[in-house]
Amino acid sequence: MVNVNSHTAEPETGFDPLLGWGCGHVNFEPLVQSTLFKSADDGSLINDLATNYSVSSDGKTWTVNIREDVRFTDGEKLTARDVAFTFNTAIGSNSELDMSNLEKATAINNTVVKFELKEPQSSFIWRLRYVGIVPEHAYKKETYGSNPIGSGPYQFVQWNKGQQAIFKLNEDYYGKKPYFKKITMLFLDKDTAFAAVKSGDVDIAEVEISYANQTVNGYNLISLPAARAQGVSFPMQNNTGEKSLKGDPIGNNVTADIAIRKALNLGIDRKALLEGVIYGKGDVEYTGVDQREFGNPDARIRGPNLEEAKKILENAGWKDTDGDGIREKNGTKAQFKLYYSSADQTRQALSVAVSEQARELGIKVDLVGASWDEIYANQYSSAVLYAYSSIDTFNLYLQYHSKEADDTYKNPGLYNNPIVDGYLEAALRATDQDQATKYWQLAAYDGNTGFGPAGDVTWLWLVTIDYLYMADETLDMGTPQRNAGADILGNIYEWKRVNAASSTS
Repeated sequence: MVNVNSHTAEPETGFDPLLGWGCGHVNFEPLVQSTLFKSADDGSLINDLATNYSVSSDGKTWTVNIREDVRFTDGEKLTARDVAFTFNTAIGSNSELDMSNLEKATAINNTVVKFELKEPQSSFIWRLRYVGIVPEHAYKKETYGSNPIGSGPYQFVQWNKGQQAIFKLNEDYYGKKPYFKKITMLFLDKDTAFAAVKSGDVDIAEVEISYANQTVNGYNLISLPAARAQGVSFPMQNNTGEKSLKGDPIGNNVTADIAIRKALNLGIDRKALLEGVIYGKGDVEYTGVDQREFGNPDARIRGPNLEEAKKILENAGWKDTDGDGIREKNGTKAQFKLYYSSADQTRQALSVAVSEQARELGIKVDLVGASWDEIYANQYSSAVLYAYSSIDTFNLYLQYHSKEADDTYKNPGLYNNPIVDGYLEAALRATDQDQATKYWQLAAYDGNTGFGPAGDVTWLWLVTIDYLYMADETLDMGTPQRNAGADILGNIYEWKRVNAASSTS
């Protein structure tokens, strides 16, 4: 038996993809359900239920061909009708996965489904990647999550709410069958999970970064990259008294000055943060998507360079004329608030380190630990320590495309650049992924402008943080998927037991 401490919280609505299971804020292998596409070890997309797909010249119609040899665990055949039903139901399901651009899905025949979009969206491929397919004949919103039927590698057995969920091997699975015949997923907080590791009660458990230097006999610490970027958002507008739709303040006269943003991006020692705060379990980060295939190396900067950062401030008129260690310009102190989640020790530690390093530049960063409601109310007028981890390119569009101050956490700095908007829109309109990637990269930096630090310096991206797991030394996890550390079960097909007396249970 493999016991798994899930990286996600226990799903309140059960194991229902239409309510977020496998495809919500953090995407992961749904186990019970099949998806149209899945990720290979190198991070590329490969077929699962799908055999191929095509996109119309206007980018609005996606046609997907599916396998004809797949059955649900109740014996019923999976057809294109189930795929269409799944996506049509997802449109109004209130799932975290945004389906607002899908007009409708239609089964052309048993093996062909057509998706009609309201607007072109190259990132729609990620919707096809993460939404598990449910059976039309056996789906009821009120009960499905507690007793799901699917066609994935595992079959649901039972759910003891507040404790665990048990899955067994789907003997009729059409793909490569996993080695382990049973999985027990324990719903433990990370401190309790680590205690379970020390007592030898689990085979694998996610642990907090604070345990990075801990050792436990019989276990290996596994560090899996996930491109989970941590960074500081900057209000990009000056304070003119404008308010958001909810009445929250907009603008900051310090962070609106590009010299402040450039100096911090150039002066902050990201490697020191990497080693000092997260014990080297991650990487330095400059654009928020450095490790993604759509990241643009040209958008990064070379740093740290404290002296050059100080020159930028001096040349822009930020000088310490009164000798208090804080620069000022036209009567305005180089001082601003930085909010972070008071419930997150790592974000607090990163915020403290940024504040300390900023003082060396003559910039005072006042730290505010707060709830998310308070953070969202101040995100348009103060800096915020945010995290960005999605591989869905549509989130890149939302992060940097101009918008109203609608009080959502996407584009909290209210960045507005018509040229970047054009690249982002072209990326969404693209009919193939390579073409889309080119435009995503230009949005970061085109040699003159872009959201990256080589351009408009919209964020101070700091580090990416790996996901850490304690794994029994007899557990061979194969080759984890690239930059998918959150999806610990993504390559469950490769897991096996080694040097153990019992090898199949």
